[in-house]
Amino acid sequence: MASKICESAAEALADSVRDGMTIAVGGFGLSGIPTNLIEALRDSGAQDLVIVSNNMGVDGKGLGILLENRQVRKVLASYVGENRLFAEQYLSGALEVEFVPQGTLAERLRAGGAGIPAFYTPTGVGTSVAEGKQEAEFDGRRSILERGIVADISLVRAQQADSEGNLSYRLTARNFNPLVAAAGRLTVAEAEEIVDGYLAPDVIVTPGVFVNWVVPVENRTKEIEQRTVREREKV
Repeated sequence: MASKICESAAEALADSVRDGMTIAVGGFGLSGIPTNLIEALRDSGAQDLVIVSNNMGVDGKGLGILLENRQVRKVLASYVGENRLFAEQYLSGALEVEFVPQGTLAERLRAGGAGIPAFYTPTGVGTSVAEGKQEAEFDGRRSILERGIVADISLVRAQQADSEGNLSYRLTARNFNPLVAAAGRLTVAEAEEIVDGYLAPDVIVTPGVFVNWVVPVENRTKEIEQRTVREREKV
């Protein structure tokens, strides 16, 4: 079988990204985000993008660089409180936002990856989240219908990968990445280490059947969203 390894993030996205696409991106804050692929997406110049991610990074980092470049038309996210530019664009009407409860976002991605078109959940009933959505009652409990998410392209970050696209993740990087990886029509993963041969079956989290391309991590800087320290106690 042919290798799924590309030399760079730019090469992996070069013939795939188009204006108006829905792009799902793994990570939580700045933890486990596919930094190199986000930069390649910015450099592609694609416009009117719909971004599906837990949040949009911070100003100047992570998905925040796409906002700076005015490439995003709509965002589906559960948390957006760390990005001032996001707030400015949203309040000015330049950016459309669909707020999704975090568990619902995870389940919508999981459903999309599993081929489930929609599901009912009680989360959001009676709030603005439920506006315009079909409602039903199960065992006396009201629930709303949520659609599964299938992205045109999914971008994820893994710790290890092999040439078949099998992926494993490190610690908190195993947040939205596995869900996002499965929910893309085309999935590209950046990996900190591409192993010779194959990953051991018991460490594989995302099977290679979900992954189209793997690229090596070029920029290994891992940004910290908020650094909190205290004075060292005197002994």
